[in-house]
Amino acid sequence: MVFLEPPKSTLGLLRAALFAVIDENESENDDVSARFDFGATSRTPTTTTTTTTTATVDFSNGPNDDDDTATATEDVVAEEVLAYVSTLASSLADANEWNEGVWIEELTPYLLPAFVVSPSSSSSSSRRCHYPTADVDGIIASRISRLRDAVEKMSSGIDDGYSSDEDDEYGGEQITDIRFSLAYGGKILLHQTKLRLRRGHRYALVGQNGVGKTTLMNAINNGKLEGWPMELLTEYVDSGSNVDPIHESKVVFDHLVGVTGKGEVECRDMLSGLKFTNDMMAGTIGELSGGWQMKLRLAQAVLINADILLLDEPTNHLDDKTVRWLIDYLTNLTQTTVLIVSHDTPFLEEVCSDVIHYEQRPQWGPHRKLVHYAGKMSAFVKKQPQAKHYFELATTDLKFVFPDPGRLEGIRTSTQRFLEMEGVNYRYPGCDRDTLTGINLKMTLSSRVCLVGANGAGKTTLVKMIVGDTQPSNPSDCRFFIHHNLRIAYVSQHAFYHVEQHIDDSPAAYIQWRFKDGYDKEKIESEAYRIGPEEQKAIDDYNLEGIWSRRLRGGVLEYEIKKKNVREKDNIYVSKDELLAMGFKHLLRQTDEKIASKEAGLDLRLCTTTEIQKHLDDFGLVQEFGTYGKIRGLSGGQKVKLVLAAAMWNCPHLLVLDEPTNYLDREALGALSAALNEWGGAVLMISHNKEFYGSVCSEEWIVADGKVSVKGDSGEREMKALAKKKEAKKEESGDTKLEKAGGNTNADGDKYKDATTNFWGQTVSKKEARQYDKAKKKGDVPLMRKILQIPMGKVMPGQEELGDGKTIPNN
Repeated sequence: MVFLEPPKSTLGLLRAALFAVIDENESENDDVSARFDFGATSRTPTTTTTTTTTATVDFSNGPNDDDDTATATEDVVAEEVLAYVSTLASSLADANEWNEGVWIEELTPYLLPAFVVSPSSSSSSSRRCHYPTADVDGIIASRISRLRDAVEKMSSGIDDGYSSDEDDEYGGEQITDIRFSLAYGGKILLHQTKLRLRRGHRYALVGQNGVGKTTLMNAINNGKLEGWPMELLTEYVDSGSNVDPIHESKVVFDHLVGVTGKGEVECRDMLSGLKFTNDMMAGTIGELSGGWQMKLRLAQAVLINADILLLDEPTNHLDDKTVRWLIDYLTNLTQTTVLIVSHDTPFLEEVCSDVIHYEQRPQWGPHRKLVHYAGKMSAFVKKQPQAKHYFELATTDLKFVFPDPGRLEGIRTSTQRFLEMEGVNYRYPGCDRDTLTGINLKMTLSSRVCLVGANGAGKTTLVKMIVGDTQPSNPSDCRFFIHHNLRIAYVSQHAFYHVEQHIDDSPAAYIQWRFKDGYDKEKIESEAYRIGPEEQKAIDDYNLEGIWSRRLRGGVLEYEIKKKNVREKDNIYVSKDELLAMGFKHLLRQTDEKIASKEAGLDLRLCTTTEIQKHLDDFGLVQEFGTYGKIRGLSGGQKVKLVLAAAMWNCPHLLVLDEPTNYLDREALGALSAALNEWGGAVLMISHNKEFYGSVCSEEWIVADGKVSVKGDSGEREMKALAKKKEAKKEESGDTKLEKAGGNTNADGDKYKDATTNFWGQTVSKKEARQYDKAKKKGDVPLMRKILQIPMGKVMPGQEELGDGKTIPNN
């Protein structure tokens, strides 16, 4: 048995009870517990027993002669013994162990000294035995029995956060009434708390991230909660979007029939009601999106008809229509008890009839208990005003700090585009039709975009194209431009899968492993970057040792190629298109990623535990969890913070979030919203939480029927930017007129384009830009060519007007 240290107030009561059971003034029939006010909040005894320094043993049940009277003082029942026996008694109570035999067996060895003879005593006044030795065991057993009764009565009177009158008022068959403690990873999450559930009630399990909500759900589901009625059938639906590899290849319909044991007609009707098509039913589970996988788990839970339905973040990955279906289904249940963990407060408000809240109160010491509140979330907040943050998307003390995205070569303003898509189509390999067609989109560093659409509409497909995991199916007749140095942080639905590969490491150790080589090792080793057998053969056939560098020359990306057994000075530059044609796709992706990381300074950034913890602090993951904890001990919300922190380590220009609200509590969501609004990079998210994305995003990309439409102020923002440009041109025109009056300006100067990079792809300095603008106004072509470093006989793509009459074709 594991003994937990009870609160000091409890120890005081138990010591008082121990004195009481050896007090000569008490008869065997006295109710020891009646001498204490066990219902009082302060837990203060109503007697002065705890201050008694002498307690005389009652001899009434044994022989009574002149020599059989003595006094049991605290030198007999020593302070240490009382403290230890009190701890033992408290631990037995904590374990719900009220068997009289167990109490006698555990406590007798420590109380025996109060009742045995001291053989060396010559004076009757110092003798410690008041009964013949044969009677001692019976006397001690009787006294321990009375102590057990007192402690049990004391336990039943503890303020445990449950009001019987309030609970009974709402009716329903009581299916559980247990008292338990719960620990995880050496940390006590709940201490001697009560859990009373009624049939047909729907309970919101509410508390801050990390208090142990999911741990409690798992303990219930696995039958590991002490006192839990094992006859109750429970079904647990978690929000994990990672498919168990065992089930990934199973056919959806066959899997549902197999796990539920229901008939084919009933299973088909259930899936049809959730809008599963025949093709989806005949497909594998691994082919479903995160939202459709959640629907399948919900269908399974519904068909099993469990006594208790455990839902952990059930609205994650679900579109609005499916959330409405879930609300309607749950509110019509009459024989099933539902326990829900969710950070979707509006969902809880509509569904739940009761709230169970993790709370700490002074009289409970350092531990938490579950406190029951009848009524909806709004009624709970009226009783506990400090809990109003559950309805607010505002920060309190928690704050996220995102790193500055840094410079992006050639991008001088936040309205310059780093991504453009015109007429882009995408078709999955093996399919006979496009999933997405005619996509026309653009992004700048000021973009705040939310991708909106039903489950399976193609939102994640579009995101994968933007982050470079897939390519358009019509590359020859579309425009698909992404800046070659763009750093992207992608937090996907499956982000937990990666951190959970390091489950026994600390968060700091995980980030250190991932970035210690100066680039994102996890990304480089992912399937989207991994070099396959065919590509490796092409590399070997070309005798390629490696790609050493990259340059932008004449608007064309070229890579420095080092062949085996060839001197470094004989390295050659090959264009990106040529290398792609040779089959080096993944090698180029790895090279681009490493160069982008170097641009961010990752190769110079310290990757020490101290430096990493400072970074984790910026995302609300304190040292207790970031440096000294293990990933397996993190809550869902803490894992999200870790995933965000890791993604932002390389100072990205674009942050892509797939369902960012999953697992985060309201306080963390408020902090995330504020951080995104203050950040200098672009944001693209997939979210069904309109409250959250409405606080961040000014633009929506709506995906439906294979098309993407744009809604929001993207056009308005560009119009404002264009108006500023026109205003600047107007001012410039005024300057030109003044200069023209002086006779030193070329009237045709406006025909020359602006330039942000030179012929070699290097960004022009501010000084060079000013010089170029002056030369452009004067029409000084030789000076402009000199500033842009255009070699004799060459033409800079996009700047053909700067030819010198001696041009030759670009090689």
